[in-house]
Amino acid sequence: MRQPGGILLVSCYELGHQPLGLALPLGFLEAAGFRPEAVDVSREPLNRARIASARLAALSVPMHTALRLGVRVAGLIRQENPSCHICLHGHYAALNADYLLSGPADSILAGECEASLVDLACSLEAGRDLSEVSGLSLPHRRAAPIRRRLRFVVPSRERLRPLANYASLEEESGIRIAGCVQASRGCLHLCRHCPIPPVYQGRFFVIPREVVLADIRRQVELGATHITFGDPDFLNGPGHSLALVAEMHRLFPFLTFDFTAKIEHLLKHASLLPKLKDAGCLFVVSAVESLSDRVLNILDKGHTRRDVETVLDLFQSARLTLRPSLVPFTPWSTPSDYSELLDFVQERDLVDAVEPVQFSVRRLIPPGSGLLDQPAMSPHLGALVPESFSYTWKHPDERMDRLHRRVSSEVEQAAHRREASEETFLRIRRICSEIIGRTAPAARSMTETVLRRHVPRLTESWFC
Repeated sequence: MRQPGGILLVSCYELGHQPLGLALPLGFLEAAGFRPEAVDVSREPLNRARIASARLAALSVPMHTALRLGVRVAGLIRQENPSCHICLHGHYAALNADYLLSGPADSILAGECEASLVDLACSLEAGRDLSEVSGLSLPHRRAAPIRRRLRFVVPSRERLRPLANYASLEEESGIRIAGCVQASRGCLHLCRHCPIPPVYQGRFFVIPREVVLADIRRQVELGATHITFGDPDFLNGPGHSLALVAEMHRLFPFLTFDFTAKIEHLLKHASLLPKLKDAGCLFVVSAVESLSDRVLNILDKGHTRRDVETVLDLFQSARLTLRPSLVPFTPWSTPSDYSELLDFVQERDLVDAVEPVQFSVRRLIPPGSGLLDQPAMSPHLGALVPESFSYTWKHPDERMDRLHRRVSSEVEQAAHRREASEETFLRIRRICSEIIGRTAPAARSMTETVLRRHVPRLTESWFC
């Protein structure tokens, strides 16, 4: 087990970043004397030699896209090396444990699970009963995700693919190499649509500042001049976050950064925005999701349309960019909601700040979702499709399902053409007009209204 390759770590997808789902388990396992192999299958193939030598394969599946890929990888490992123990870890592994443990996986871990991954390796090595591993779900036993503080180690990145292979920062002056760290894990909030609350149940854990700064230093040495803070919400612990970026700016004054935060937190901590700007913040991603107060209330987002407008005004004053992420297709979103969203994006000069793919996102309902218990969901909910890791649902207005299909197809084709976001936005407006029956603004007036801005962005277009 301790020979090189006795443990195989696999990351399937982490929003285009060099995966922490490899770097952090590597740090823990190496500190315990193991020498794992690490493969990011979103960037390189998994060859048979690596599979053949592994006694334990740990697959990181923090999100839906990663899990869909991870199940395929697990099947390949099972076929090539039937005796290898396959553990899937991450939010979506926990949500889909029943299906995964019926075939693709031998065990499941979630939450603050890296120390338990080490215990799993040690138990397999010694032939001990795996039921003794804390937080480990097995076919005959389900365990709760781990919600206790870890003694963090510095993530290990030396054997990962270069940062230049991952999402970069794109701005008016050109392309810069970007790194990604986390300053905290979990989340204080219980948004009903999010996969984090079923796992963390409103808890979050800060990562010690010295660990985060050591990880940043290493990525700077590897060429990073921009850092993404990949926390679910960077302002869950505002004191910790502000002190961290202040020290980062002192040590590396050339570094810029971005982070994700709720509209609710951006309002509450508006006084911090100028300080974050001075420390090097370029933009903030926020899950606006919808401008419909009814939809926002059902999702329990904790903000309103007026709050979004206020935050945009605050960001303009602070000379910061807000990059909204959206879920415009829910069972409760109306055709008028979609049209008004497009109007809003145009009027607030956000066309270049909203990735076109955001206009095509449809609400996913995974097992364990907080939406399953909502009366507003019941009339629309279909069956659980275990192998798709989600429940089906149908919109009561067939135009919305038709609009979703057309917009999704258009966005995908535009991405292949590397089309400018303004052009794709115009196409989406025309599709919306055709299906919903609302007159779209003329191309000339749209061109005059939508000003081309060089809004800083990462080259990976998916936010969550």
